Amino acid sequence: MTVLLYLVPMALALGLSGLAAFLWSVRAGQYDDLDGAALRVLSDEDV
Repeated sequence: MTVLLYLVPMALALGLSGLAAFLWSVRAGQYDDLDGAALRVLSDEDV
């Protein structure tokens, strides 16, 4: 039962760090252009 005293805070910390990473990626614009990379592969403008 004492192991829960270590595991519950560790689980909360990991969850909060994952949420912080997600919020950082949203603010950095990682999800702004989801289709652009797929369309740039098909275009011949670089050749």
